Amino acid sequence: MKKGKLAAPIVVTVLLCLWFGTWLVTAWSAPGLTLWAKLLGTVIPLALIGVSLYVLAERIKEIRSGDEDDLDHY
Repeated sequence: MKKGKLAAPIVVTVLLCLWFGTWLVTAWSAPGLTLWAKLLGTVIPLALIGVSLYVLAERIKEIRSGDEDDLDHY
C-alpha cells in the first residue's frame, strides 16, 4: 500500500526535475545570452531541482511514518 502512495510524489518529482533540466540545457544552448544570463539560467533550475528533491524526501518520510493527514492535528 505504501508503494502506491510513493508512486505519485516520485513521478511528479521526476517530471519536475526533467522540466527544470530542460530549462538548464536551454539556458546554456541559447545563442546570444551573456554569461550572467547563463549563470542565472543555471542557478535557478538547480535550486528548484534541489527543493523538489528535498520536498520528495520529506514526503517519503511522512508516508513511512504514517502521519499522512496533517488535518488531524487541528
